[in-house]
Amino acid sequence: MRVMLALDNSMHSAYALESVLERPWPDNSEFLVYAVYEPYHPDFAGWDETAVEQAVLYARRLEEELNNYAASCAKRLQEKFKGCKVFVEVSESARIKESIIEKAESWNCQLLVMGSHGRTGLQRFLLGSVSQAVVAHAPCSVEIIKRPHGS
Repeated sequence: MRVMLALDNSMHSAYALESVLERPWPDNSEFLVYAVYEPYHPDFAGWDETAVEQAVLYARRLEEELNNYAASCAKRLQEKFKGCKVFVEVSESARIKESIIEKAESWNCQLLVMGSHGRTGLQRFLLGSVSQAVVAHAPCSVEIIKRPHGS
């Protein structure tokens, strides 16, 4: 079984990871912890003369945080499922939805698991829904993990 976890260092991703950790998986299953983040564009900082420098520092910090998070998730998977292989990939892309879909395809995953931020209304319209796009276009089964009731 090839399972890809699309994570973003949010509590929603933590729910998705916990969901995977709670289940039995066949020996020799393979897990890919895939984290993708958007690049910080200097235009977001306005006309400050240090905007480019700040953007570079921000991007480095974000990448480091996401690498650490993905590595800790992979470590938990490896400790729980000793007969399985765990891979980690962190990627920068302005196209989060497309990156997840493309990685699922190129890695030939059979199941893609991710959390849902649960945005609705105007927020969903403005920000889009990564999980909705992935469900609609992924080449494999997709499981969206929502926040447990009462959490």
